[in-house]
Amino acid sequence: MKIICYGVRNVEVEIFNKVNESFNYELTLVKDLLNYDNVSLAKEHNAILLRANCVTDQRNLDVLKSYNIEYLLTRTVGTNHIDVEYAKKLGFKMGYVPFYSPNAVSELAFATGLALFRNILYMFDKMNQKDFRVDDKMFSKEVRNSTIGIIGTGRIGVECAKAWKGMGARVFGYDIYPRNDLNDLLDYKSLDKIFEECDVISIHCPYIKGQNDKFINKNLFKKIKKQTIIVNAARGELINYEDLLEYLENNKIKQVALDTLENEAQIFFKLHERDLPIDIYQKLYNLKPRVLFTPHLGSYTDEAVKNMVEISFENLKEYIDTNDCKYKI
Repeated sequence: MKIICYGVRNVEVEIFNKVNESFNYELTLVKDLLNYDNVSLAKEHNAILLRANCVTDQRNLDVLKSYNIEYLLTRTVGTNHIDVEYAKKLGFKMGYVPFYSPNAVSELAFATGLALFRNILYMFDKMNQKDFRVDDKMFSKEVRNSTIGIIGTGRIGVECAKAWKGMGARVFGYDIYPRNDLNDLLDYKSLDKIFEECDVISIHCPYIKGQNDKFINKNLFKKIKKQTIIVNAARGELINYEDLLEYLENNKIKQVALDTLENEAQIFFKLHERDLPIDIYQKLYNLKPRVLFTPHLGSYTDEAVKNMVEISFENLKEYIDTNDCKYKI
């Protein structure tokens, strides 16, 4: 079984090869994400493994189908980089990864949230100017005197809540499906209440196209507690960035950390020598150090990559053995 894996970073090669010792697939590891220029590398393979932001639209799907590729797998939870309906029409057998180490994303969300909370980026910016004077913007509440809002109390949101709780914070949670086993960790509140009372709001809910697009917008921001920090390590499509910019500029929102963006492939994973190609992101970038972009690094850890590769390879094995897959798309 020959499988081509796109978007394999150098530090991930050893993990791919180690996991493959249990499967013995014939691997082709490609550093770049799938695009129009490198899709031809998939010729003479039976399966393809994708990462977020691989271009898997009708054009590339037609090419892959012409190569007689049977299995189309993604090592991600989200599938919005794939034209799923068209892929189904073409008959691809598809699988995804329903979960991986929740600590990977939660650690990044907590770390960036805490860095903003204690004004670390502001101090780093001052250090770059050789300015070591203490000013009012360096002053901070302590976490134990603060309230943290977690939007989405699945595996990742719960781990993030544990981190903040461990620092002594009061934690509020919001989820359309509240859990009854988290009473010792957090108190469920309405979205309005979270935006009215929380010092940090950390977003961990899934993106469901057509249902929660840009639901983090001015309707919630107009209720926000002044000088709140927002962290998004979920999906970029959840936020209205024009509204976010407005509330950053009027200082209702203090700072924001964004590990995901809408149309992020135009911004992330490349060096920009001029302004960012999407105007709203350039405007947000201009507000640094109050705005932090990280290039979709939530799952960029040893354990998370191992989990994603193991489940993806197992998905393929299930298809080969049974013509079905419990994590099929």
